[in-house]
Amino acid sequence: MSEYYEYFEYQRHAPRRPALDEAGREAATHRVAIAGGGPVGLALALGLANHGIASVVLEADDSVSHGSRAACISRRTQEILERLGVVRPVLERALPWTAGTSYYRETPVYRLEMPMDARQKYYPMVNLEQCYFEQDLVDAIARRNDGLIDLRWQSRIAGFDNDEDGVTLRVSTPAGDYTTRADWLVACDGAKSVVRQQLGLRFTGSQYEGTYIIVDIHLQSAYPTERRAWFDPPSNPGSTILMHKQPGDIWRVDYQLRDDEDPVEAVKPEQVLPRVKAHLDWIGESASWQPVWISAYKANCLTLERYDHGRVLFAGDAAHLVPIFGVRGLNSGVDDTHNLAWKLALVARGVAGAGLLRSYSEERVFAARENMRHASKSTEFMAPPSHAFKLMREAALGLAVADPFFATLVNPRQTSSITYPTSPLALEDVDAFVAGPPPGAVLAECPIERDGLPAHLTDLLGARFTLLSLCDARPDCDARGLTVPLAQVWIAPARNALANAWDRSGQLFPLYGALPQAHYLIRPDGHVLARWHALDAGRISAAIAGALEG
Repeated sequence: MSEYYEYFEYQRHAPRRPALDEAGREAATHRVAIAGGGPVGLALALGLANHGIASVVLEADDSVSHGSRAACISRRTQEILERLGVVRPVLERALPWTAGTSYYRETPVYRLEMPMDARQKYYPMVNLEQCYFEQDLVDAIARRNDGLIDLRWQSRIAGFDNDEDGVTLRVSTPAGDYTTRADWLVACDGAKSVVRQQLGLRFTGSQYEGTYIIVDIHLQSAYPTERRAWFDPPSNPGSTILMHKQPGDIWRVDYQLRDDEDPVEAVKPEQVLPRVKAHLDWIGESASWQPVWISAYKANCLTLERYDHGRVLFAGDAAHLVPIFGVRGLNSGVDDTHNLAWKLALVARGVAGAGLLRSYSEERVFAARENMRHASKSTEFMAPPSHAFKLMREAALGLAVADPFFATLVNPRQTSSITYPTSPLALEDVDAFVAGPPPGAVLAECPIERDGLPAHLTDLLGARFTLLSLCDARPDCDARGLTVPLAQVWIAPARNALANAWDRSGQLFPLYGALPQAHYLIRPDGHVLARWHALDAGRISAAIAGALEG
């Protein structure tokens, strides 16, 4: 039970060796080598290519991954996918959702409502099996004709040596082994990262004892797309069960094992199928169904202390592990790449110093710890780590049946965008703002009008630093002398043919504290670097120069 063969057509990719010298060495030195061609490695390659940096992706397998794995894609990840040119194919197949219900036995005790209002461009969450998601990234790479991404399948990193100038990698393939050289190596090779193990780096944090079984089944059901969670359901007493609807009539069922169950035996179909059937019968799903993928999962809240180690960097599960509850795994990994791509590109070009990569580590370690803080609360409720926790959960659930006040304890704490309040790339306000995203935060979405057509604020952002000016008259800013390009965007409060866009809804200026005006300096990853009420070219130059130093 490990394949989607009937529901997903896997492309198998042959190994390929580059041209080698007599010693089995590749002549070219790569700007960036990426270990791992999963969603994080592929997203990083696309992000680097957007900044003009070539990379080679070394993937040990011969195809994209199997099964649903990370099946929920957040709004922030959708925004990043738009920058990568992948959001359209993802959303053509994905199922959007905004709500979920949690039950204590058969009684609803909590209703999750994620924000979805008229200001938003994307749903707070969409469901799509990871195999489809990865294939969309692979297809996006194939559509590029700039030669900036070299994706090599069945290419396993057998070892490497790193020095001050780069990394020499030993690559093993069925077609023969070889060595290659890269200025930088980014480990995106997952929870069992070969790169992390060779460097002798260890995670810190918490490992939970509870085990979950993940089952993808094919079932035609009219039930809407939402997250459902049952605590101690009659179909599986003492267990917790989750269900998510996915494209192609695939439903994902997650259930918790009891402490006395053997995870090795529990993953076998003869153990799994009766359990799933009991639950489907109980909730009234009478249509025929069949399993298509089964796996086991343990919850962990773990991270490296640093993600930058000389010429070797870490992202995704190679850098941190967070529980599935709140869907922070894949989403935090993609966010890692969005933070890293522009910084590594500027350092690789010699425009910025190594401090910029230290800021990557500082910001994303902070993000990992924030994700772990929220995820650990969800994990301890979903899978109590001790008898005492279980008793407290049962008490809270029992009270939630009668008193909505206690229902908030059941909140799954879904992932949201991370703000970096103490980052050196988030300058403290010198002007007083009554509203608007503070330095370190991502931009709040808002509808605008652009070229006479409805649009959104984030449509105006690109792969460079952006000065976003919200004001009535054309801003006057001399951007000459900067070592990096600066895009200037002017949004007027009313229709103005000279402006890039105007505040069509009347919401933008109050939302951003732009009364009467405001100027936001935006990093290439969409986070606010600084903001002012009055435009000052000297401040802008100093802010960008400081950012490049990290």
